Formats: sequence, structure tokens, C-alpha cells
Amino acid sequence: MDLKHEEWRGCLNPLTLTLFGSMLTTGKSILELSNSHTYPMDVDQAPAVHFEEGIIMNILSRLPVRTLHQFKCVSKFWNALISDPYFKMKHFKHAKNDRNSQKFLITQMLRHENKFSSYCCPLSSVQMAEDTEKLARPLSSKPFFRAMCACDGLVVVIVSDIMDDPRPIHLLWNPSIRESIVLPAPESEKVYSTRYGFGYDSISGDYKILRTCSVSTEILALKDGFWRKIDKHPHGIRDSLFSTSSLAFVHGAFHWIGRSDYYSSVCSLVSFSISEEMYGEIPLSKEILLYFVGQAYVGVSVLDGMLCVNSAIGSGGFRAFKLWVLKDYGVEESWSALLTIEDPSIHRLLPKYRFADGELLFYCIYIPSCVRRTLSRKKNLPCGGVFRTASGPFVSWLQAGFLYGEAFTESLISPKSLFPQES
Repeated sequence: MDLKHEEWRGCLNPLTLTLFGSMLTTGKSILELSNSHTYPMDVDQAPAVHFEEGIIMNILSRLPVRTLHQFKCVSKFWNALISDPYFKMKHFKHAKNDRNSQKFLITQMLRHENKFSSYCCPLSSVQMAEDTEKLARPLSSKPFFRAMCACDGLVVVIVSDIMDDPRPIHLLWNPSIRESIVLPAPESEKVYSTRYGFGYDSISGDYKILRTCSVSTEILALKDGFWRKIDKHPHGIRDSLFSTSSLAFVHGAFHWIGRSDYYSSVCSLVSFSISEEMYGEIPLSKEILLYFVGQAYVGVSVLDGMLCVNSAIGSGGFRAFKLWVLKDYGVEESWSALLTIEDPSIHRLLPKYRFADGELLFYCIYIPSCVRRTLSRKKNLPCGGVFRTASGPFVSWLQAGFLYGEAFTESLISPKSLFPQES
């Protein structure tokens, strides 16, 4: 029984699912797993109705996380099934390829306020996102809250009482199921250039968080439960993280831009293997290297599962942003120019997500020409970041202020199940 995604969406309405849930829990006995992998149900003396395990799995694995949480109340069996690690991974495998399961987590603090708020909006369409939900965030008593990176529906978050706290609290949060845990404190202090990366190590079967800045690099393997310092940083290379919101994780490695200690205009693409915990370098094409010379705004991102690099150049009234994608990982000749945006109003562009039609969602400082003229007269006039596509704003109701965003996939993965709990 193999229905297409649209067909499932059509038949799995709330009434159908409610009736289906009632069928499975009505009768003399609670539905239980039998040795034959079918689900028998006896209602008085009626013939038994059998539901194949695969059919039930396929139906439930296509449902949104919120619906599944509601269906955990249908019966003890359904609660056990939906809570099972195998089912959670089956559900996430489907969600990764489902545009309706892609979400955007926004954290914002308005200039006249002193506290961050969190929102979640869909990424299923490039159209302006108005269907936005305000989230009840963990440790809400702490006013400063920022999502640093995401992987498999889990988000690494820092919270604190002051904006530039060198010792913030670190959380691992699943915004889809509203569950979080407090992570151990890193050894080194957080500085302005600190960036985080989060990925899954398929060799050890563990999630790892990498934290790097100009003074140190540390890694946290969740199963270990403590941070370790990483030595052997590439000689003669310093990290350049200003135009990267998080360390790009793809093909089992974290990536970011490095610059030569001897020639600051020369860039390289640094990699760090999550399994071997060794540094490496991804070759850049000659075109990219020439384009990067002397440019301050150079960054790395992952779009559609592919490693990307970007750069912005500008002088006078001209400003351009260019993005390249590595189609064949590790092969220098496979770098290809993906996008060029020429708009003097866009400054410090950071790629966030690529829609199915190829449209790019990005963060930027957007300063229209009329505002630029005012800025030239009033140097301290405030302006803030926005989320945009090339065609216009992505979230219209956001006002100027401190703004951060991370794309993630909905999942049922529990942070508490990944981290050792104190007895």
C-alpha cells in the first residue's frame, strides 16, 4: 500500500484519523502487537479486523508532529508506538523530504524592549510567511535568547540575562515537541566571533556540537556529556566568521572560512571531520579565490544539502552578492555560480534556505536609497536586519531590531533521550 504524499494529505483529515483511532481502541481489549505483526481487534462477536504494522506506520509517519502528539492520547499502544525511537527516525526520514515539515525559527528583540520573543513559520512556500506561531520558549525568565544552529529538528540555543554574557546558558531544544535540556557549560568564554555547528556522527551514533572562535575550539559529544578542547588548528590560518551565522555541516564535516595569517586577503575553506575530529581544507575554484580577494563579507552555508560559499562586494552605489554551490563534494571543478543579486539596498547578506523553485531566503541589513540619504546626514539613525527573498520581504510584520533565524525540519527526537541524565 503506497499512496503518494498528496493522496495521504487528502484522506488523513482530522475526522478520518479520529475514527481510525477509535477503531483501534474500541472493544474488549487494548490493541497490542502480535507475533504475526498484525493488530487484532475484537468488538463483541464481530470478525477480527487486522491492521498491518507497515500500514499503521506509513499512515502515522506522514503526519505533522503536533497531530502525532495529540494521537499519543488515543491509546497506550499508540503512545508507545509514536514514542518508539525507530518510529521517530522513520517519521524524520519522511519529514526531511516533505516541504510542509520545513520550518523557520525566528528570535527577535525590538529596540524598545529588553527581551527576545520566538516565532515559528512554515517554509512550504516562497510566499510571504504570515502563518506564524509564537512559541513558549524554555527559560523564559532569561530575556536574551538566541538560536545558534540546528540539526534533525534540534536547536542549540544560548540564553542569558545580558546580551553579551561571556558565560551564557546552553540549551538543546526541540521546538516542535517543546522539550529542552540544559547542556554543560563550555570551558572558554563566548566572544563576539563565537560560532556553533551541530551535526550527527554516523560512526559513533552520536550528536556533536562544535564551538569555535578566535581563541579556542571545543566539541561536545552528547553521549559523553562534557566539552573537550580541540588542538592542532591549521597553522597560519585564522578563522573568519563574521559573515557566517553557523558552521556549515555537510558530508560529515563542519565548514567555515579561514584567512591567511600572512596575507589577510587570501581565503580558504576550512573543514573539520565530526568523526575523526581532524582539520582539512576544501579546494575553492580560481574564480572564487579571485572574487574573495580583499572581501570582508565572505561566508559558508548549506542549501539543499550542498556546501555553498558567498561573498559581497560594493563601492559607491553598487553592491552585489554572489553565491556558489559545490555540486560534487571535494571536487574543485564542481563549484558553480548559483545566484547573483545586485541591489545597493542589501548589506551583509546571510543565506538561510532555498525554496523548491530555487528562490533564496536570506537575512540582510536592508537600507533603501531614501534611508541611505538620511543615514549620510544622521550617522546614528538605527536600522535593523530583515528576512527577504530577491522578490521582497519574507515576514512583513517583523520590525527593526535584533533578529536571528534558523531553518529546521520538524522531528519527534527528544533532547532528553540523547543526553546522559543524572541519577
